[in-house]
Amino acid sequence: MRFFNTAGPVKPENHYCLPPLERFDLDDVLMLIDQQKYFVLHAPRQAGKTSSLLALLGYLNAEERYRCVYVNVEIAQAAREDVAAAMRAILSQLASRARIALGELWLDGIWPDILTAAVPRSPWGSD
Repeated sequence: MRFFNTAGPVKPENHYCLPPLERFDLDDVLMLIDQQKYFVLHAPRQAGKTSSLLALLGYLNAEERYRCVYVNVEIAQAAREDVAAAMRAILSQLASRARIALGELWLDGIWPDILTAAVPRSPWGSD
């Protein structure tokens, strides 16, 4: 039985919703992605941003031209002024999501090196 979701991403099979990929110009977004350009998805709270991104992720992964993962970087907020801790949280989350969603293990082995290169004063490397 479907219902209206009021918290978190919608799942069209479980929740009443507008089709997420029809809420924006998919062709324009795909063109930006193909051109390796940035885009911003800006809307008020609970407007469907995460649901739209997850639908786009599913679409792109199904086409097999891209390998996409969704990472919520809010996890780094707890680190506040500690850049190394924030980067560690983000990179760890990225590696975890790649492992779970795509079966990719290579990030597990390299993210500490990325952290060392990005934040030289981190506990992973020397000053």
